[in-house]
Amino acid sequence: MIIKKSKLSNDEKFVAKYYFVAASNKFLLLSEPLEEILRERVQHYKRIKKPIDFWLLRSPAFLQSEQMKEFKDSLANDCCAIVSTQQSFIVWLKLRLNHVAKGEFFAPTLDIPKPLSFDAKS
Repeated sequence: MIIKKSKLSNDEKFVAKYYFVAASNKFLLLSEPLEEILRERVQHYKRIKKPIDFWLLRSPAFLQSEQMKEFKDSLANDCCAIVSTQQSFIVWLKLRLNHVAKGEFFAPTLDIPKPLSFDAKS
């Protein structure tokens, strides 16, 4: 994970690099064995006593940012994403899930103040 300092308003904050895969809700939640994949990952993390560093977000807010403008155009409106601070996990997911888009972004920034926020209505 790359961390750098960024000036946000009057406070200095640390900005992290997030990695993600995204696809339509229908594909990712219904067509793929996502529940099984994430459950196995959680169990693995518990065995090695590692904190969870990935999140499943329906309608992730970061896709509305300027950083993601070109990327969002290639996705369905009803999409979800698996976000992590570990690039290797996202690369593995991309290989495992095949028909997902892969990307990365920095946050928090003025453009993406809350990297894990999502639209709770969807």
